[in-house]
Amino acid sequence: MRRATAILGGLAALAGAGLVQAQEVGGPPPAAASQAMAAAVTDWRTVPAANLLVIDTNRGRILIEMAPEVAPGHVERIRLLARAGFFDGLTWHRVIDWFMAQTGDPLGNGEGQSPYPDLSAEFTFRRDASVPFTAVAAPAGALVGFLHSLPVQTQPDVAMSLTADGKVHGWGLYCPGVAGMARDEGNDTANSQFFLMRQAYPALDKRYTVWGTVVSGLDVVRALKSGAGDNGMVTADPDRMTRVRVAADLPEVGRPVVRVLDTESAAFRTLADQVRQSRGADFSVCDITLPVEVSQAQVPTGG
Repeated sequence: MRRATAILGGLAALAGAGLVQAQEVGGPPPAAASQAMAAAVTDWRTVPAANLLVIDTNRGRILIEMAPEVAPGHVERIRLLARAGFFDGLTWHRVIDWFMAQTGDPLGNGEGQSPYPDLSAEFTFRRDASVPFTAVAAPAGALVGFLHSLPVQTQPDVAMSLTADGKVHGWGLYCPGVAGMARDEGNDTANSQFFLMRQAYPALDKRYTVWGTVVSGLDVVRALKSGAGDNGMVTADPDRMTRVRVAADLPEVGRPVVRVLDTESAAFRTLADQVRQSRGADFSVCDITLPVEVSQAQVPTGG
């Protein structure tokens, strides 16, 4: 029996008891957001089509930037299932307001999975100086920032000289829009069910594998029909994923193209500084919302 829903349900119950709290976060000040949108062309980064997951739902489209640097095994599983059409038509079977929306179960009751073997946990990853990480805060000897569009926490760079492989640990942070893998009671039991965060939920950090983050469509995630009761199961007329594909597998013409403010750019550093000043002592990395532009690939021109 799959217990992925039971474990997350237990956390939700704790939240209701006031023991584990979802975190409400702010966004960038309006002036900071508008300045970031006006950033130079070189301050933007195009999400590689191989790392862009396109989830079409009856509520609208969700675009996820997958993070193979953080969870290569889980990203490859998502790609495999998307290419096989496994996710098409599956329901958002468990949706809890102020928490997350879960899907990927062919049975629609929290007990189903793909025919492939369970995955080994990737709760943390190893980072060296070549990984594109930008810090925005340094709490208690750690670094908090972004790896591309994903909020992460990591050991400081100075510790790289002290490790045998020249790398340090990092892990994804469960901010709004972050994509995580559901699992059974055992750590190495994730398979095909995944969830998207509707709000920040730091109690999940380093307990469930993070494999990406929503870069467009968080409003769709938050609009998905919520379930009743503590376990959030949607028993009547749940929303569905109509089609899920990796962008690289779609026809080039009409394929979504996503540009995100580059977290290694000067424009991003200005944005991060302004958000920190605005939030003061309440600042969280989850407060930073990256500006995004979504377009469609056009017919090539020229000779």
